[in-house]
Parts: sequence; C-alpha cells; structure tokens
Amino acid sequence: RPSNVAVRMEGWKELDRALGQLPKATARNTLRRVLRKAAEPVEQEWKARAPKLTGRYEASVTTGTRLTARQARDARREGKAFAEIHVGSADPAGIPQEYGTFKEPAQPSGTPAWEAKKDDALKIIGEELGTEIEKAAARYAKKLAKG
Repeated sequence: RPSNVAVRMEGWKELDRALGQLPKATARNTLRRVLRKAAEPVEQEWKARAPKLTGRYEASVTTGTRLTARQARDARREGKAFAEIHVGSADPAGIPQEYGTFKEPAQPSGTPAWEAKKDDALKIIGEELGTEIEKAAARYAKKLAKG
C-alpha cells in the first residue's frame, strides 16, 4: 500500500528560478500555501466519501505538514522534499479503514478522493503558484526596502 503519492510536474523552470531568488524559508512557505489550497478539494472529497458510522473518521481527516513518527521514518527513507503537505486521517483506525484487514474488507475513501480530485489539485497549483511567488517577492522587496 502506498504511503505517499508523488507527482512530478515538468516545464516550470521559470517558477523554480523565481522561487530560487527568494529566501529559502519564504520559498518553502509560499509552496506550502499553494499546496494547502490545492489539498482542499482532496480533503473535502475524502470527508464526503468517508464512512459515516460515528462521524469520528470523517472528522479526523485533515491537511497539514506534520507526520506521525512512523510516517516520518518512512518519509526519511524516501528522501526529503523541499515542501510537503499531507492529507490524511489522524485516526489510528484510518489505515485499516482504507486498506482493510484480514477480518474486515477495505472501505477506501482517501484513494478514491485523490483519484477524483488530483486534476483539480494540480490545476490549482498551476493557477496559484505564479501569483503566490509574485506576492512573496513583493513582500520580500518591501522588507528589504525597510531594513
């Protein structure tokens, strides 16, 4: 079962160069801001598809940068990304819910949510990244002018 979904996008050299001209923390925060916006449709779809028995699982679906210790260990094996956002369940029962067990069949909601909304997420990244880089560059230039 895949723990992370990686997407490679090409042809964005100008945006990458523009990000490279910003301080590292500013560039990372800019990317995270765009990735958070892009994750919203996936999170909403996941919640809509989540089983509604108690509502606890649906409420546990969140978007963020924090990982559990196990997820962080697995991510270190894969290599560090410059900026990451994760959509997932904070409920320990989320993995058995998504993939099933030897006793219970899977009731996936995360994987189908990603499949249904990944194009929307990538479209948001394409539309928002340039604008966010421009805003960050303007804020940085204003900061330099003051200081």
